[in-house]
Amino acid sequence: MVQINQLVQGNAANVQSVPAPVGGWNARDSISNMDPMDAVTLTNFFPTASNVVLRGGYTKWATGMTGQVQTVINYSTGTTDKLYAFVGGNIYDVTSTGAVGAALVTGLTNNKWEHINVTTAAGSYLYIVNGVDKPRLFDGTTWAAIDAASAIPITGVTTTSLDNISLFKNRVWFIEKNTLKAWYLPTGAVGGAANYIDMSAIAKYGGYLVDLDTWTLDAGYGVDDNLVFVTSNGEVIVWSGTDPASASTWALIGVWKLGSPIGKRCMLKYGGDLLLITYDGLMPLAGSLQSSRLDPRVALSNKIQGAITAATTQYGDSFGWEILYSAKNNALWINVPVAEGQQQQYVMNNITKSWCNFQGWNANCWETFLDDPFFGGDGYVGRAWNSTYIDDVNNIQTNTLQAFNYYGSRGVKKYFTRARPNLFTNGTPSVFVGMNVDFDVQPATSSLSFSPSSVGLWDGATSKWDTANWGSSAATITNNWQGITGIGYCGGINLISQSQGIQIEWASTDVVFQVGWAGI
Repeated sequence: MVQINQLVQGNAANVQSVPAPVGGWNARDSISNMDPMDAVTLTNFFPTASNVVLRGGYTKWATGMTGQVQTVINYSTGTTDKLYAFVGGNIYDVTSTGAVGAALVTGLTNNKWEHINVTTAAGSYLYIVNGVDKPRLFDGTTWAAIDAASAIPITGVTTTSLDNISLFKNRVWFIEKNTLKAWYLPTGAVGGAANYIDMSAIAKYGGYLVDLDTWTLDAGYGVDDNLVFVTSNGEVIVWSGTDPASASTWALIGVWKLGSPIGKRCMLKYGGDLLLITYDGLMPLAGSLQSSRLDPRVALSNKIQGAITAATTQYGDSFGWEILYSAKNNALWINVPVAEGQQQQYVMNNITKSWCNFQGWNANCWETFLDDPFFGGDGYVGRAWNSTYIDDVNNIQTNTLQAFNYYGSRGVKKYFTRARPNLFTNGTPSVFVGMNVDFDVQPATSSLSFSPSSVGLWDGATSKWDTANWGSSAATITNNWQGITGIGYCGGINLISQSQGIQIEWASTDVVFQVGWAGI
């Protein structure tokens, strides 16, 4: 009490309004000198240009499967869109919501498949490989197993060794498992005699090919597509041309060294660029190859590099690493497999490049279907980021520790007494706000409980006048003062919330404190 009295005696209360942490999650800078609009922790809140919003929830789209769904694939043609899940050695049609029917294919060895959609003069196909089972070619009706003796054969290579797949300039390309060989088919074909290029004499660090994809760039003479391979030791090998059998139309553009890639699903087309998950972080290929890996600012994940480094070091060998771009939500995320069935997502706002962390979507794999993100979970396929703001039947809980703020006077102690978060919401979520002082990053010990209350539906058979609760979908401002305690030179706003079916937008926080004398 003596210390508090010394602080408050003769000093009027100060009030400052602190904008919500739209700068996003910062796991790079010193917590003693971080931008006040950043956050040390930002879980299940998504930073936008003007405020921080609660992420959407998820629903179990397709159920009735046993085991971890490890691949979800979209088959898309000009007239058809279908979704398929791979689990327990089976393939299920999960295009429609609800319990699945009988498996379309059974007896598979591995559920971790790579795929492309490809259209030729003969039709539109879904081509899948996993490096263990025979590749499957789906024509909209039949999942044909492909080998040298199938109706549409591939000759010249053992097809069960084909581990990854891509499409480049009207040719289907494959990676042969645990080798530096890439195989390709004739132009405009999904079968035929396969030929290969061997990169053993190019990849001086050895290893094996992990992934391949196309990369579009303007090298000074017009926009062109290139074919990119990445090896297990982080060498990026770039080719250009049309016919690998012709020296006049096929050329090696270059070989670069980056950090080793994480997982087999380590590449993603991102506009005209190509993103790559490595031990260096999430790297855009154009910036990485032009500036070399010596400049860490090239990485899109630069601001959360500490978290990326910790996650790749601890979980880098786990299955589940993947990149997904959700244009509908202006978001790009990295799926981080903490453990089987316990994944997180490191999520970036595609416009502001601010980051946050999502928990509660336990996704082994991702796919975009009809512009929405879908994921494979434990016995189900989930549809994510929906406007229900419910994780299946569970509350969504947020946790934020905003950057430590000196409130205009370094070296002077403050006595924090009250705070009120300014929230726009269409309900009454459980919200706690506290103040961590002097770089204490421990989470709040306050426990929240939230019980959803239903509202009446207009013309609903069970919603009666003078009986049912009536609600509105419009968000209104909520800014209630809460008592806080803390004495220190700087303070970080700690806000946690728990809700279900409620929208939350966090605009700012008003903080009341009193200032002591320097050094007290």
